[in-house]
Amino acid sequence: VSLELGGNAPFIVGPDMDPREAALAAVAAKFQTAGQDCLAANRILVHESIHDAFVGHFAEGMAALSIGNGMQSEVDLGPLIHRQAVEKATAIVDDAVARGATLVAGDQTRAPGENYFMPTLLTGVTPEMKVWREENFAPVAGVTAYRDEEEVITLANDTEYGLAAYVYTHDIRRIWKLLRALKYGMVSVNSVKMTGPPVPFGGVKQSGLGREGGRSGIDEYLETKYYCLGGLESVSGS
Repeated sequence: VSLELGGNAPFIVGPDMDPREAALAAVAAKFQTAGQDCLAANRILVHESIHDAFVGHFAEGMAALSIGNGMQSEVDLGPLIHRQAVEKATAIVDDAVARGATLVAGDQTRAPGENYFMPTLLTGVTPEMKVWREENFAPVAGVTAYRDEEEVITLANDTEYGLAAYVYTHDIRRIWKLLRALKYGMVSVNSVKMTGPPVPFGGVKQSGLGREGGRSGIDEYLETKYYCLGGLESVSGS
């Protein structure tokens, strides 16, 4: 049995990263298929030393996205799957703002149709907000500043989900520390692309059971058979 049951991916940005490079990567990781992706980055965790610069570049990258008919090659974001998805995204944003988050961008009066939701950026996101707790499956990005590695590990793991996580840093010590500490089935370092046929796709905690793809995925179709061979010193023949 292999079940994929959703994700709430953290996107961790280390203090050594170029804010623009990391921000544009985060835009790509968040807004693929308008955020309707189980691997989409939902909780963007940025070191406090580069937080403001990162937010500025993220807002610029988000503003450059084109909204419209997803069947057209020049369009970056299409509509959400149905009206209920728009209502859910609206409720998530309203909840965050009511609890103290700052709405940096996301003017829904500019949406080109009833099932569209304009890319939205929230800062000051905290764990009690719906945007932190729920898989929003919409183009809603929440940014949180952190102080040190211990705090960001705690924040990243503070979810019932455990499908995928992203790490952006050039510090090899930090990379290995985070790889070991993050409670996710898949972790991508300095890349927004982590899937493909060789990849054992799947999560931990409430994100699923089993794996699809790769050698681990083949195991789901096999039964283990154990051989116990004794008295080999007396066995003969070819």
